[in-house]
Amino acid sequence: MQEHEKSLLSLIILGALIALGKALNSSEPMTTRLFVGRMILGSATSVAAGAILIWIPGISPLAINGLGAALGIAGFQAVEIWLRRKGSSLLTGKKPQ
Repeated sequence: MQEHEKSLLSLIILGALIALGKALNSSEPMTTRLFVGRMILGSATSVAAGAILIWIPGISPLAINGLGAALGIAGFQAVEIWLRRKGSSLLTGKKPQ
């Protein structure tokens, strides 16, 4: 496995663990749909940290994982808040007021 594949895999796992921690810390009832959705969202937002390699090609794997954790938490919260506000109207086909 090449280095960039290892970095991508570690970011996906890191994002999934962040989402798992948020799910376990939440007081709302956990459904399978909510659990899987949070795992996907956490993984996707952490992988966004891989984009830093475009600007800084020689950055260390530890720095990438740190950025992945930060973006995973911040991105997860931002996307979840946006989905709660606008997502339900997007799914039902109604335009927000």
